[in-house]
Amino acid sequence: MHALSRQQFTILVILTLVWGLNWPVMKLGVTSYPPLTFRALSMWIGLPVLALGMKMLQVPFRIPRRHWRELFWLAVTNMFVWHVCIILAVRTLSSGRAAILGYTMPIFSAVIGALFFATPLGRRGWTGVSAAAIGVLLLLWHELTHLAGRPLGVVLALVSAASWALGTQQLRRTRVQAPALAISFWMTVMTALVMAALATLFESGQWHAPDRNATGAILYNAILIFGFAHAAWTYLARGLPAVASTLSVMMIPVLGVFSGAVWLGEAVHWQDWTAVALMMVAILSVLWPARVPPVEPAVSSPASRRTG
Repeated sequence: MHALSRQQFTILVILTLVWGLNWPVMKLGVTSYPPLTFRALSMWIGLPVLALGMKMLQVPFRIPRRHWRELFWLAVTNMFVWHVCIILAVRTLSSGRAAILGYTMPIFSAVIGALFFATPLGRRGWTGVSAAAIGVLLLLWHELTHLAGRPLGVVLALVSAASWALGTQQLRRTRVQAPALAISFWMTVMTALVMAALATLFESGQWHAPDRNATGAILYNAILIFGFAHAAWTYLARGLPAVASTLSVMMIPVLGVFSGAVWLGEAVHWQDWTAVALMMVAILSVLWPARVPPVEPAVSSPASRRTG
């Protein structure tokens, strides 16, 4: 379906590591700190990091005025809903299972693309989506009993995944004429304002100085997530087909599960190992270069041979 360039592959590997390890980091951060405030602080600290990177790369900040309305709606689907819902879900669920539910996004993306954006999937695309779906179900196998008692967290994670899937489809088709870094920067600015307003409205009574775990998690998110990962994702989402860009990061929840097991002592079962293989199938199904059939040499007609 699409072959990655060396630059895309390098960014994808780094993005997978940064985002995958962030799930237990977020869990540590929000366990003892208000989640909306945690997210807001991470964004406001991360924005200067992203701005500095843009200055060093000489990327212009300007977005033409005619594109601001579309940029706002891109921020709603890609960031507003995702960040509010997923950070609240992380606080109620284990970090690994929140990652799994959040990364049902490729399944939502495939369905949304087929239903609303006239992008039917080929056989390899459906193979990848099916493998990812089975992997998600396996990873949730031992959590179904626990999830039944935490329906709000499950619903929030699935809503965030569906919104991100819609946003990815929109990013692929955006008419905003600006570099990916500029789009990511201004979406982050708008989201930081929204998160700050929500944190003030709902969590001001819980504000206190973050402890060491929360401080480390805030800095990790500020520098690596908002200073790098979101910009990297915007670049990949604009440059790759929607299914390829979404399924290509399916190793992130796998990393979330196993890093949560190492750092937080969350249990890992045989279903988790099986899911790793299925995620690899999903990735390879959309990123392995398709075989190009050999071009048959043109056969000249008798008339052309007579006139030649």
